[in-house]
Amino acid sequence: MAPTLSITPPDALIDVPRHIRVEHVAPGQTVEITALTRRNGVLWQSHAAYAAGEDGSVDLTRDAPVSGDYAGLSPMGLVWSQSPVDPPSRELFNHPVAEPLVTEVIVRAAGAQARASFVQRLAADGVTRQDVREEGLVGTLYLPPGPGPHPAVMILNGSGGGINEPRAALYASRGYAAFALAYFKAPGLSDYISNTPLEYFQTGLRWLRKKVRPLHDFVAVSGQSRGGELVLLLGATFPDEVSAVVAYVPGAVVHSAQNACDPRLGREGPTWLLGGKPLPHVWENNRTATWAPFDEGPAPHRHERAILTALRDPDAVARARIKVENIRGPVMLLSATDDGSWPSSLYSRMVRDKLEEVRHPYPVRWLDYQNGGHAILFPYVPTTQLVYAHPVSGKISTSGGNPRDNARADEESWEGVRQFLDAAVKARAGGAQAAPAGHAAG
Repeated sequence: MAPTLSITPPDALIDVPRHIRVEHVAPGQTVEITALTRRNGVLWQSHAAYAAGEDGSVDLTRDAPVSGDYAGLSPMGLVWSQSPVDPPSRELFNHPVAEPLVTEVIVRAAGAQARASFVQRLAADGVTRQDVREEGLVGTLYLPPGPGPHPAVMILNGSGGGINEPRAALYASRGYAAFALAYFKAPGLSDYISNTPLEYFQTGLRWLRKKVRPLHDFVAVSGQSRGGELVLLLGATFPDEVSAVVAYVPGAVVHSAQNACDPRLGREGPTWLLGGKPLPHVWENNRTATWAPFDEGPAPHRHERAILTALRDPDAVARARIKVENIRGPVMLLSATDDGSWPSSLYSRMVRDKLEEVRHPYPVRWLDYQNGGHAILFPYVPTTQLVYAHPVSGKISTSGGNPRDNARADEESWEGVRQFLDAAVKARAGGAQAAPAGHAAG
C-alpha cells in the first residue's frame, strides 16, 4: 500500500503550526520526509527519517525523527531546520512579502512516494500595503482588513537598516495598523546609521496617528537589536507619543554607530541626535572598552565580546543608560542568553531592574530564552543561518544560539508579544493598566 500524506491547514498565516501526518505504512517502517521551499529564488531544504508507529503512521506532533536535520519532538522541525541548498542565503521571505511561501513535502517509504504542499502567508486576505514617502519619511504601511479603527504599531529594524516589511505584514494580519519605518539603508536615506535624528521618529509617530487615527489612540513601537535600543529610547524621549514598547534583543544603553557606521565617522562615532546634538554613548570616554575581542581571531566573530568590555566602566554605562523610567506605558523585553551580537539578556535585566526600582506603574514583561541567539523573529521560519556578513560592515559574525533554541524563541516570543499588545490595548481602552507580569525565563 502506498503511503498517504496530509498537511493541515494547507494554507494559512506563517505563524500557524501545521499538522503533518503520514499514514498507510508498515509499523516500524522507516519513513523519510523532505521539505523544499523556494525563498526569494533560493531553494531551501530539510530532511529527516522517522520510524512508523504501531498504527502504521508517522505524526510529527507525536514522533521525533530517528535521524536527519533536527532532533527531538518538534511538529514544525522540517521548517526551522531548513538550509539553503545553493547558494548560501539569509533571505527567508519572498519579494514582495505578500507573495506566499510554498513548501513541498515529499515522503518516501518502502520504495513508494507521496507528496503534498502547504502555503505560509505573511499577509492575510484583505491586508493592504502602501509605500510611504511623505514628510521626509521612508517606509511601508500595512493595514488590516476592514475599516477599523485599529491599534497601531511602528516597526523599526536594526543595524541592517531597510524596511521591515515581513513583521509589518504579520502585525497587520493580526489586527494592527503596522508602519515599517526605515531610517537608513533605504531609498532617499543615508546608507549608514550614524547621526540619525530622533525627531525623525517623532515625525513618524505623528504621521501614523494622523494617517490611521488608531483605536484608543494606541501606537506601540516595536524594534529589534539597534531597533530595540531605539524603541526604548523613543519611549523615554517621547513618552506622551508611545503607548507601549516591544524591545527585541535590545540595548539598555545608547551605543555608538558600530558596524553600521559611516566609515568617515568611524564605529565610535555617534548614532542618535536630539536637537541636533549627539546623545552620549557607552563607548565615549570609556576607560575599559576595546574592540580587540571582536576584531581578533578567526571568523565568525562575536560582537558581544567587545560590548562586554565597554560595560566594565560603570561611569560610562551610567552616562549612556537609557532613562527607561521615563516611559509611560507597558514594556516588553525579549532576549537570549547566547546572543552573539550583544548581551541582550544582561541589557534586558538592567531595564527590568530599573523599572522595578522606580515601581513602574505599567506592566513589564521579560522573556529570556536560554541558549537562544540574537535573531528572534516569529514562528516557523528557518533558524539555521547563524553566521553572516554584516549588511553594512561586511564583518563575518555569528548571531549566536542554535537552530532548535532559536526556533523555540521565535515561536514563544511571538505568542508573548501578541498577548502583551492585546492586553495593552485593552488596558488603554479601560483607562487603566493590568498588573505587571514580571519576568518569565525562556
